[in-house]
Amino acid sequence: MLRFMPVGDSMTIGSAGEHTWRYRMWQHLRDTYDGPFALVGPRETLYDQAAQEPTSYDYADPDFPRAHLAGWGEGWQHMVPLIGESVRACRADVLLVSLGLIDLGFYTNAEQTADNVRAFVAAARTANPRIRMVLLPVIRNVRADADPDFAAQVGLFNDLLAKAVTDLDEPASPLLLASVPDSYDFHSDTYDGTHPNASGEHKLAAAFADAMWREWGWGAEYEVRT
Repeated sequence: MLRFMPVGDSMTIGSAGEHTWRYRMWQHLRDTYDGPFALVGPRETLYDQAAQEPTSYDYADPDFPRAHLAGWGEGWQHMVPLIGESVRACRADVLLVSLGLIDLGFYTNAEQTADNVRAFVAAARTANPRIRMVLLPVIRNVRADADPDFAAQVGLFNDLLAKAVTDLDEPASPLLLASVPDSYDFHSDTYDGTHPNASGEHKLAAAFADAMWREWGWGAEYEVRT
């Protein structure tokens, strides 16, 4: 049994009424991965925007393994102290990580955020020395489009993330840097300039799926739906 743990911020936890990219990934793996697998993590809920709490189970389709480690407003710095115990408790084999936007927007600069990436990797490996990780760069959003300084921090962090992946990759615990699909456009693939709509969910799932297919031969190329 291969256990995948989605780790992320508001783009990963999703809001009440959504499918989430986690669901799209589960569909893809169900149809293409040759072997037993599960999505794991210490949390299952969506974010309830009306209540402003992560308390909703109102998935557009609840019939899938909904476990994850994601939180609205949570970033690398929030996940560093959580990832070790989450990996141990859930026996995670693969981390699918989409973090950084909230860090750069509110908490840490690019260099500090990159330091937290390295701390996260170390903590995950302490819990499971053979853990695999697929890391998604920060995706340009409406704020980056309007704020040149923020856009520069996003660009710098993505460069530092790529360097961290190169520096920290090792045969026993490989790291992959996923690529955001060229067609991803926050104007058409989000509902508010940041959070993915249905087409965005598919494209985020595709970023992870295609990295694993290309580098590890797992599954197949993702068929992006619009």
